Amino acid sequence: MSINRVVISGNLTRDPELRSTASGMPVLGFGVAVNDRRRNQQTGEWEDYPNFIDCTMFGARAEAVSRFLNKGSKVAIEGKLRYSQWERDGQRRSKIEVIVDEIEFLSARNSSAAPAQMAQPSMAAAPAPAAAPVVDASVYDEDIPF
Repeated sequence: MSINRVVISGNLTRDPELRSTASGMPVLGFGVAVNDRRRNQQTGEWEDYPNFIDCTMFGARAEAVSRFLNKGSKVAIEGKLRYSQWERDGQRRSKIEVIVDEIEFLSARNSSAAPAQMAQPSMAAAPAPAAAPVVDASVYDEDIPF
């Protein structure tokens, strides 16, 4: 048995690029930077080392998602790894990318990294949260039958 699942969280390194296959299927490509923390052997201090991960998303959701992402957006992604190799100018090239199955937007809706259509509604229009009921715990201790 083998498992090919990846979960990453990071920031987009570039604006997403929406393309289409020859058959017309939307394909969204973008990069995500994920930090790896390691201790520097000389100084003993912790340092962040970025990993740059290429991500690809297919289908109608890719087209919809493209409208809400831009460089700097924070996202969480779940998907699978895909290894590709090809030849260009006589040299063999290869890459590993994440094929995105699920994506969650983690940036605040009103942050400068998010487009205007995602602006957060005003608080005046939002209903007030219900207050949590106050419960006296001693009442429940007497009612327990065991």
